Amino acid sequence: MTYDNELELDRLAAQPVVLTVPGLGNSGDGHWQTIWERERDDCHRVEMGSWDKPHRNTWVNKLNLAIHQAGRPVVLVAHSLGCLAVAWWAEYERPAYGNPVVGALLVAPPDVDLPDADPRIAPFGICPRNPLPFPAFVAASQNDPWCSLKTARGLARDWQARFAVAGAIGHINADSGIGGWDFGRLMLDQLLGVRDGNPVNRTEPTGRSRAAGTSSAPPSL
Repeated sequence: MTYDNELELDRLAAQPVVLTVPGLGNSGDGHWQTIWERERDDCHRVEMGSWDKPHRNTWVNKLNLAIHQAGRPVVLVAHSLGCLAVAWWAEYERPAYGNPVVGALLVAPPDVDLPDADPRIAPFGICPRNPLPFPAFVAASQNDPWCSLKTARGLARDWQARFAVAGAIGHINADSGIGGWDFGRLMLDQLLGVRDGNPVNRTEPTGRSRAAGTSSAPPSL
């Protein structure tokens, strides 16, 4: 192996891998997570299993295994109940800030603490509310049937994540008609430290002021 090849391998090992974490029922062909996986070489799905009858600790353990098997920094891209798997992973593992997860995009988290919550998602309550140990966006829709905008904003505040209103697009899934969801791509690029095709340095966020949001463009980390 040449010296140049060794440097290239070191460079690639330092670049984050994107792990998608679908929610209840998995994400089908038309879902933006699936589209991203097709488009990006660095994007891979975590196979949580038991998609239609999820078990909280099993999901958390499978996510933990995928994160540690990545062998490089990780950016998590979770949808719906997958967001709760990420929150519970952070609660149980309590990793150092930004290691091994360097960021997360948490899209359309459901309200698992409602008294009449769907019995398939209720076991993921009571939702963890501690600050997340990595920079994060929480993206929510104005008319998500699984969670009110107020509740989603509260989650972002407690998790110390940036809050982004994605518009009135339902549960931000394939039925929302958003295709590859360009708005989400912008947030992912920020988490990856990519602007105009170039990497930028990340800084550790501080304070709950990070929870301010916008519907026209994603807030900056």
